[in-house]
Amino acid sequence: MRIKRGREKPIRNQHPWIYSGAISQAENAGDGELVTVVDHKDRFLARGYWNSQSQIQVRVMTWRDEAIDADWWRKTLSRALSLRETQFVNFENAACRLVNAESDFIPGLIIDRYGDWYVLQALTRYIDSQKGAIIAALADVTGAQNIYERSDVEARKLEGLQPAAGLLRGGPLPDVVEIDEGARYLVDIKNGQKTGFYLDQRDNRRLLRELMHQRRQNAHDKLRLLNLFCYSGGFALAAVHFGALHSVNVDASRRALEMAERNFALNGYDEAAHGESAEFILADAFNYLHYCVREKVSFDFIVLDPPKLAQRKTEIQPAARGYKDLNLNAFKLVEHGGYLMTFSCSGAISRDLFRKIVFGALADSGRQAQVVRELSASADHPVALTFPEGDYLTGLLLRVF
Repeated sequence: MRIKRGREKPIRNQHPWIYSGAISQAENAGDGELVTVVDHKDRFLARGYWNSQSQIQVRVMTWRDEAIDADWWRKTLSRALSLRETQFVNFENAACRLVNAESDFIPGLIIDRYGDWYVLQALTRYIDSQKGAIIAALADVTGAQNIYERSDVEARKLEGLQPAAGLLRGGPLPDVVEIDEGARYLVDIKNGQKTGFYLDQRDNRRLLRELMHQRRQNAHDKLRLLNLFCYSGGFALAAVHFGALHSVNVDASRRALEMAERNFALNGYDEAAHGESAEFILADAFNYLHYCVREKVSFDFIVLDPPKLAQRKTEIQPAARGYKDLNLNAFKLVEHGGYLMTFSCSGAISRDLFRKIVFGALADSGRQAQVVRELSASADHPVALTFPEGDYLTGLLLRVF
């Protein structure tokens, strides 16, 4: 794969994506096959895989002149594993992301772990063809006995692939798997969002728990939390850990709300014994926010964690309007001195743009706010310094007045 003169700098700087405009010649390249990338003088640049059907035509696997073989897979998976082992006191029981695609230098591959179960997503044609090698290396490195595939994502369509899901090794897969983050959660690997749970929000759930603990010590009344796009109740369960709380959990998915109710029951919370109470409301979050504004309802904490509103750059403008509407109405509902934790998981929305959107919402709301902390994905979702596109989850913890 020969690169045009003057277009090799990003590759030398170890950015993993090569677009068609940088390529001058492709020799004997089949979709989903490994290719050697060279400059205009045929000097080695990188080795990656090719797909003419994708917007990103080459994804780089290595910048060294080395074979991508069984030893490479074991070495690269071991490197990813070693990072996670340093992040958890009790790593053997931790639910975490083990491989974070380009940011772990394996473009197109995601591996999450829930207890004894490993969940694999193959997002590209080459990775899909290498599942056998990946499973063997994963078993060698981790001892994995149970591996399930959740490659049922939109990104595969850009590679000319159909969705794929099912058992790859071991089994049978139980209906739910239990994990523990201080609060206990049931994870539906087969049908849940992403690979079953939002592992990328673990550190932010812990932050909310700590914030709730601090606020609880100074509060005499029951605190109120609005948990929008609540999924299986993750943020609310983290918050309820520290005393009397009324949480309103809103989602448009009945399945998600049913799982949230099961998670509250699993943790033994009931109002009579502990002072906690929870509502589970099946509704569109945009409409529910407008309803709360009309009814002049207020909350001490609001968590705003919508799904991806912009899949690609052409959707940035409508997504920006959606984020502004959500944040504008959320600002109107936060009690004086309360907190708003707001997120975007749209990779096409940069940190700078998201902050400008939230600023615009604040200006229109007539409120004041302080940035207490910039938020991002949990530490087991590293971002390669040469791949800023991997910083997809951006958020702000705001104190509102």
